[in-house]
Amino acid sequence: MYPDLQGKVAIITGAGRRKGLGEAMARRLAAEGCKVVLSDLGAAQGEQMPESAIGTRSELEQIAAEISSAGGEAHAAVCNVLQESDVAALVAAAVKQFGRLDIMVNNAGIGYLMRPIVATEQSNWDAVLGVNLRGVFLGIKHAAIQMIKQGQGGRIINVGSQASKSGFPFAAAYVSSKHGVVGLTRTAAIELGPHKINVNTICPNHITTGLGAWQNEYFSAATGRSQEQYLADMRARIPLGRPGLQDDIAKACAFLASDQATYITGEAMNVSGGEEYH
Repeated sequence: MYPDLQGKVAIITGAGRRKGLGEAMARRLAAEGCKVVLSDLGAAQGEQMPESAIGTRSELEQIAAEISSAGGEAHAAVCNVLQESDVAALVAAAVKQFGRLDIMVNNAGIGYLMRPIVATEQSNWDAVLGVNLRGVFLGIKHAAIQMIKQGQGGRIINVGSQASKSGFPFAAAYVSSKHGVVGLTRTAAIELGPHKINVNTICPNHITTGLGAWQNEYFSAATGRSQEQYLADMRARIPLGRPGLQDDIAKACAFLASDQATYITGEAMNVSGGEEYH
């Protein structure tokens, strides 16, 4: 659909989980002809980042191998987005592997440490803000350094949320981090515009990834509803009548990465079936 993406080099963080948004975006960009570098944490990092919530090295490498087997070009790299040295090394790995960097997709995030404000531990707050906001900042910073060096512009795409626009109970840290991503996007767009680097955020509503399934279970219990009723209520408030799909976000990512979005920057684009409209 976007022939200008042929041969472009893209990094997608948080791309090592099956049925996740990162995997879907990586596969779509590869199908458009991009050379993709997939990254994820690779191994559990204590109670706040258990193996069930991250992309393992094995999953990450398998997804990259499947993309390559399908005719794409993919490289897997372990990266902890909390560590600036890891993020700098990830960008360097993309340049070493494919010669340049054109697209940076900052997707890695934590969406599973949910509690009421009065029961939220500082360690959980710090973990969520760290991955969801500091990780995006570091991704923007090091992608921009490389893109400015190349002198040919680029695309930086951050993954926000409906929670970038609206508040939700039991999710103070998550909502705060995703609101922060929008402010960071707008500032980066202003600073990097003179270098022809577009910076935008995609704001999905609920998508039943592996993480989304956990959220369904948690929020239905927290609000005293069955999962069936919780999902029925969700569908009822979405004008298009269904929750989002991974492919909905992958399509938005490919569009923002393409030349069709040359004059779009600083946006927080809702992809929510009409549920979020501001």
